[in-house]
Parts: sequence; C-alpha cells; structure tokens
Amino acid sequence: MSYTKKSTKNEDLFTSLVDLFFPFWPLLAILLLASFALAWGYKKYRTPTYGISATLIIKDENKGVDDSKMVESMNPFDSKKIVENEIKVLQSPDLMKKVVDTLNLYAPVYEKTTFFGLSIKSVSAYSSSPILVQIERPEKIVVPEDGPAKHYFNYDSSKKTLTVDGKAYPIDRWVHSPFGEVRFIENSHKVRPADSDLYFELVNPRSVTEAMLQSFEVIPPEKLSTVVNLFYEDAVPSRGEDVLNGLIKAYNQKDIQERNRLAANTMKFIEDRIKNVEGELNVLEGEIEKYRSDRGAVDLSEQGRLYLQDAGETDQKIADINLQLSILEKVENYIQSKDTEGSLVPSTLGIDDSVLTQLLQKLYDAEIRYERLKSTTGANNPLLSSLRDEINKIRPSILENVQSQKTNLQASLSNLSSTSGRYSSALKTIPEQERKLLEISRRKAVKNDLFAFLLQKREEMALSYVPGNSDNNVVTKAQASLKPISPKGFEIYGIAFFLAVGVWVGYVVIKEMMNNKILFRSEIEENTDLPVIGELSYVENDRQLSFKKPEDQVLIEQLRQLDANLGLYHRTFKKKKILVTSTLTGEGKSFVSQNLAYSLARSGKNVVLVDMDFRKPNTSETYGLLKNDGIVQFLGETAQFEDIVTPTELDENLFVTPAGTQGGDHTELLLNGRLELLFGELSERFDYIIMDSAPISLVSEGNLFAQFSDITLFVVRHAITPKRVVQRLGQKQTDKSLEHAAIVFNGLKKRGFVKETSGYGYGYGYKFDSSYYTAHK
Repeated sequence: MSYTKKSTKNEDLFTSLVDLFFPFWPLLAILLLASFALAWGYKKYRTPTYGISATLIIKDENKGVDDSKMVESMNPFDSKKIVENEIKVLQSPDLMKKVVDTLNLYAPVYEKTTFFGLSIKSVSAYSSSPILVQIERPEKIVVPEDGPAKHYFNYDSSKKTLTVDGKAYPIDRWVHSPFGEVRFIENSHKVRPADSDLYFELVNPRSVTEAMLQSFEVIPPEKLSTVVNLFYEDAVPSRGEDVLNGLIKAYNQKDIQERNRLAANTMKFIEDRIKNVEGELNVLEGEIEKYRSDRGAVDLSEQGRLYLQDAGETDQKIADINLQLSILEKVENYIQSKDTEGSLVPSTLGIDDSVLTQLLQKLYDAEIRYERLKSTTGANNPLLSSLRDEINKIRPSILENVQSQKTNLQASLSNLSSTSGRYSSALKTIPEQERKLLEISRRKAVKNDLFAFLLQKREEMALSYVPGNSDNNVVTKAQASLKPISPKGFEIYGIAFFLAVGVWVGYVVIKEMMNNKILFRSEIEENTDLPVIGELSYVENDRQLSFKKPEDQVLIEQLRQLDANLGLYHRTFKKKKILVTSTLTGEGKSFVSQNLAYSLARSGKNVVLVDMDFRKPNTSETYGLLKNDGIVQFLGETAQFEDIVTPTELDENLFVTPAGTQGGDHTELLLNGRLELLFGELSERFDYIIMDSAPISLVSEGNLFAQFSDITLFVVRHAITPKRVVQRLGQKQTDKSLEHAAIVFNGLKKRGFVKETSGYGYGYGYKFDSSYYTAHK
C-alpha cells in the first residue's frame, strides 16, 4: 500500500515537472544553440595554454640516503635541507623575478592575429619577434592607469636598426628613449617570422612576477621521497620551458652563492692567520740573521741541543694552546655578536672537541634554515619562531662549552708556562750567546709548525671550494605538453550546457512559479476544497459588443463538459438557479454565464440569462438591452414581468433579463421583497436561471443573490486572479452562501512555445448533488 502511494506521488511529481517545463522546450533549444555558439567563439578566441613540467631532487636531512663520509669531508659546507622549506624558496618572488629580468619578460612583444581581415586579439611573439627589449632599470617602469601603452616597431635587418613609434634606434646599444635607458637585442628564441604587426609593452616586473607565480606550482614529493615536480602553465611552450629552466638555474645559483660566500669567509680567516704567522716568521728570521751577524756564529753543545728539544716540545704545546684559545676567543665573539649574518667560525681548525663541533654545526644549520625561511615567510610564522628559539637555546650551550674549554686550556697553559720557566732558568747555565740564539730558534720552530698547519688547512678548503656545484640534481628538464591543457572543449561545452539549462529553468521558475497569479489548476486545488468543475480555453477578443455563437469546437466541448459536471443533463436534476460570479472584475464571469446559458438553450431547455450586475451590466450591453427596462424597474414597480424578459435571436429557448440600469446603488430595492417574486416567476417559466452577478468581494449584492441560487459558480481566470484571492476563498468555505459552490477555471492560454494548455489534472469530472460535489476519474 505504501509503495503504491509512493509510486503515485513520484509519478505526479514527474508529471508536474514535465507539464511545467515541456511547453518551453523551444526556448531551451534556442539557449543551447546560443550557449554552444558562445562556447565555440570563446574556445576560438581564447589563446590555448600548455603545461610545462620538470623534476628536481632536493637533498633532505630527513629523507633519502646521506652522502658518504668521504664526500662529506671534501665538502665541509654541505648543508642538508628540508624539502618543505625548499619548496617555499622555489615559490619565492625573488627567484621568479630573476627569471623575469633574465628573459626580459617585463617587456613582452605581441603579434596581432586577424580573422577574415579583422584584428581580434594579440598573441605573444616570443618565438617570432626579431628583437627583445631590455630596460636598464625595469623596477622603475610606470604603467598608466588605463593599461600599458603599445609601442609598434619595425626592424630593418640590413641596417640593424629598429624604428619604434617613428624613431630609429640602433641594435645592441644602450640608448636613451621616452621609456628610459633601453637596449634592443636580437631574439635568440626566434623560430619563425612574424605574420603581422608587432608591438611591445612595458610592465612592472612585480606585476609580471605575481602573474607568473599564479601559473606556477610545486607539487610536494611522496613520503620518503625528495623528488619535487615543478609545473608551469604558459601560452607559449618554448617560453614556459625557458621560465622553468631559468627558475631551476636561479635556485641552484642561489644555493651555490650561499656556499661560496661561507667558504670565502672561512678562507679569509685562514689567509689572515697565515699572513700574521708569516710576518712573525720574517721577524724571527731577521732577529737570527742580525744576531749572527753582530756576534758571530754560535754552535750549540750537546746539552743545549737536548734542552732545546725538550723546550721546543713545551713551547709547541703552549703555541697549540694559544692557537686554541685564539680560536675559542673568535668563536665566543661570534656567538656573542648580535649580527652574525655572512660569517663563519671554522670550528674544525685546531679544536679537537666533537661536542663543540656538533653544536657549531647545529647552530650553522639552524641559522641557514632561518635565513632561507625568513626570505619566504612572515616574521610571525610558527616555524620561523621555532627556529629562532632553537638558535637562542644553542648559543648558551656553545658559550658554556667554550668557557669550560678556555678554563681547562688556561690551566694547562699555566702548567706549561711554569715548565717553560724552569727551562728558561736552566738556560742560564748555557753561555749567554747560545741561550739567546736558542730562544730565537725555538720561537721560529713553533711558528714554522703553525705556518705549515695553516697552509694545510687552506689547501683542504681550496679543494672543497673548487667543484662549485649545487647539491640539487635536475632529473627531468622542463618539457612542454604536446597538446594544450586549456581551454578544454569538453569542460567549456559542458559549462555552456548547464548554463543554458540553468537559465531555462530559472526563466520558467521565475515566470511560472514566482508569479502571484493563478497559473495552474493544482494551485486552486491546493488552496481550496471547492471543486473545479470546468476549464475554459482563452478566446481572443472575448469582450465584444454583441454575443456571438461559439465556433471553437474545443470551447463547445468544454461547455458541454461543464454542463455535464454540473449534472444539468440528469433527468432528476432540480437545481434551476445558477449564480455566476467572481472575486474581481475582468475574470470573465459574463463570458461564462452567457456561454453557459447559450449551451443549455441549445440542448432544448428554456433558459433565462439574468443580468444582476447593476454597476457594470456587461450582459445587457452585449445583447443591446442596456436602455431597456429590467430588474431595477421591476423592483421599483415601474415595469411588469413580461416587460423585462426579452427573447433572443440566437435561440428560441434563450431569454435575457437586463439589469435596467447603468450604475448606482440599488440595495434598498433588493430588500423590498419583490426579488422573491421575481425569482418565483422565473422559476415557474424557465428550466434554468443563469444569474450574471457583480464580483462578490466588491459589492454586497453578490452575497444576497447567493441566497436565491442553487449553485454558485466562481470564475477564476488564468494569469489574472491572484493566489491570495483563492486562498481567501478557501478560508470562507464555512459561509452558507458557499455550500453549493464550485469553480470554473477560465481563460486558459497556451503556455510556452507549444500547443499545450496550462491546467493540471485533466480527466477529472465533477457531479453535482443536492448536498455536495463528488469528484471521480
């Protein structure tokens, strides 16, 4: 049972939707044709774009396999990276701006394209322009508010000159121009000649950079992978490949420049130390030479040589400690300094402490990550704050370690100095000349050892600095797709289809469902329980000066169906008085009453049509009886019953009783008691009495006439009667005057663009009974 009800409900909904939208299918066809035509034009006009992709491997300290120890020893400045940070670096505006400046993309050259001789759009002339435009200071380019100006030019390859806006300029030379210092160079990307006029525009590099970054995407790698995919979309495949390759080159150069800068700082530190030691050696050699020349050569005794050997070892240790203290002092100054950008303490030079080396390396890596992230993110970035906190935690640990080592070294230095003092006291036993020479020779030997150590470290640093290659490897160079990736025909036509359907649905919904007028029979049935016993089609020019017989077979059949639904053809039917009224003017009550009376007269029944609309007697006017005596005269006792009942020429069974007035309030006459006499006379003489009354909501007479009627027909007109009126009618169903009431849906027009009527629920008939209406299929 529930399944049957659900199926019926679904079928009714489907039928309602079909009836609602189907009459407007030609509009959908027109919209589809128009939208597909626009889609074709858009696809034809829009410049296609290609996808360019490249693959890059980034060394990540958290992923992949580390380099061998030997490679690490050859490259002490190898800084491992985090892929996520490097992705931010790749997407930074600084790198893309370098590409813009390198490829001169701030001065794009365009070529006009024509369609049947008409210029429809401009396309990039990156691969067809004979020249490129270089601006000395592109960041100073000012773009007018109405857009960049177009500078048309002609190139003379034989004279090597370029004419821009009527002025000639040489090639490959910086010259002054209205748009700044400019140089025109030959285009190395040219692969074909231009087919039409060429011009260039000057755009601020920042605008170009922002636009290119929107077309650029870095696809993160999968888990445990350090391979990132770079994707760029461009209308010119070769330009897109150059942009992507240039971006990778700029990224690698940035990495190499950072490493070279750090290596250069370390080399400078070593070179300074070498110069200092070299100067000290020169001084010592000068002292020895001067001493020997002044006092003559001195040969040391065997005892002096043994002493010199022991003292030399002690002095060597003292020199090592002093070197370490010097390095620790520089490390301490480095850590305590607030501005350490661009500097480096070579912690491996003379310091044999793995803890300090690890702390310095950890600080160095943290500062490098901090500087890279700082250039691509805001100051309040959580990751940037985390790195800053990590750096602030490492510095005290390094200072504590340095202080501890300095304390130990100073204690050792004190012991060694004491030992050296004992050796110095022993020197007094050696002749004064030999003792002084030994002291000078001992200092020279220490400086020689230190000088050799620094030379060794410089060579090691030079070997690590020689390669100059980036840690990042290009797996796949930039390569453009063979076919355009945009615009996609399927998507464009799909959008056009859904847009056309959406406009079509919106039009129908707004026109039909958002209307506050009655458009469908279902709207009447939803707002009132009064049965709809008839539907009459719209008739052109239904307001005529004289009544004409209906010739439309559809209307004739609808009138017969109305008579049958009223039960007027039944042998036992005794209801004679039928009141035809409405709620507003212009709903066609006179049209319904006149045609209903004529239809009954044609069936052989004696019918009288009574015009009871005293304010607007349309029926009297239609039959030419506007000036004849009528109901008003009868009620005023100035006319007899026979004087007001007039036969018609349309049918011998049809009579008309005019209103007898052309306006005014006749309520008092209606209450004088002669109205009962009138209806008594009419009931005895005629089979059916059809009353054409005034709108029941505008005058009080309608409610009075309803008391004398057996059936009350309310006329509701399609697209004329407001919905609120029908709702109010449904609220008045408790009124006694509506006990035997029904509705006639009048003036049904053709809907949409097809021959379909507007009513819903065709096939229902209604049978009139003395107490109620019964609907049946």
